[in-house]
Amino acid sequence: MTKPTLMIFTKPPRAGVSKTRLADDLGRAEARRIAHFTTARTVRAASGLGWQVQLHIEPPSAVGDTLGGLWPLAFEHVPQVRGDLGDRLAAAMTRAPYGPVIFVGTDTPGLSRRHLRQAERHLRRKGAVFGPAADGGFWLFGLSQSLRYPDVFADVRWSGPHAMEDVWSNLPDHAHVSLLPQLIDIDTGKDWKMFNDQS
Repeated sequence: MTKPTLMIFTKPPRAGVSKTRLADDLGRAEARRIAHFTTARTVRAASGLGWQVQLHIEPPSAVGDTLGGLWPLAFEHVPQVRGDLGDRLAAAMTRAPYGPVIFVGTDTPGLSRRHLRQAERHLRRKGAVFGPAADGGFWLFGLSQSLRYPDVFADVRWSGPHAMEDVWSNLPDHAHVSLLPQLIDIDTGKDWKMFNDQS
């Protein structure tokens, strides 16, 4: 099987740019520290896979940044397009090289290299794979080459409890869908406490 392209959707861990809901709960300095921590964990999990890894960066003006090495130059830096999350995911998928694609954000500190390898194995079945989040969304989504079509992200209720359900319903009936373990996305102070209580 062709190796997957891993696409990491990320923002610089800066006050007012990322983790605004977390900042409302815990303050800007703590939210920035947590964003740096979760981004570093994601980058570490993605390093050494032998895959093509792309950082899809918002805002586009930050594409040339490395953030002191937090965003490795070994990863391709790509600006996110305008639009909602579905538009941005669809554009990234359309531009990706031939083969399976795996999408993750930088909000899930529990993400490990083992999870990414598991996702790759599931995609050998020429289907789709989700990493479900506790809030009804997902921390990972992967598609085999045969399922790469933009409508998979159409009419999805993002940032709510139906996001995974909506993407799943856009897949064809014959698609083989696999699930990874449920992890916690860090969006609020409550999420951060829950992650630390489980660690």
